[in-house]
Amino acid sequence: MRSFFNCLASITILSLLIAGCGTVARNETSPSPQNNARIKAQQTAPRAKAITDPRQVELHLESLAKGIPGVKNAHCVIAGNIAVVGIDVDSKLDRSRIGTIKYSVAEAFRKDPYGVDAIVTADIDLAQRLREIGADIRRGRPVQGFAEEMSDIIGRIVPQMPRDTIPQPNDPSASKSPRMNK
Repeated sequence: MRSFFNCLASITILSLLIAGCGTVARNETSPSPQNNARIKAQQTAPRAKAITDPRQVELHLESLAKGIPGVKNAHCVIAGNIAVVGIDVDSKLDRSRIGTIKYSVAEAFRKDPYGVDAIVTADIDLAQRLREIGADIRRGRPVQGFAEEMSDIIGRIVPQMPRDTIPQPNDPSASKSPRMNK
């Protein structure tokens, strides 16, 4: 009986192997785009224009952002081909409305050849920092202004841990440890 099941299992495995190796290429499969010269993909996303005059592009993107309803003011800083745009909105708006305004600005930028690689923020602190970086660039201090603002931003992000503080030597509370009365 055992030999019958072994023989049956061997025949089943052998037939599966033979069936698997016998596949033939069918004509109804889709052709590979590499082998077909008639298929060409069209670029659908707009290409970013090269930024030759950053100040002109900053003004252009700021004016585009200001044209969106709900945007009070806009500030733009360009680094290479990336633009960071901070928008000022009414502080009384709820978060979802601010997100909608931000999306509208990003949508306007998507349709603009200079705005394709733009980053839009509605954060009040970042918008103020972008304003200050732009002012430093116009004053002829692009590197120093950027470095100062980045150090301020990082200083706000990095937490201050109590165990990292070092007590001052002239601090009377640092030299005496608290005592418990029994």
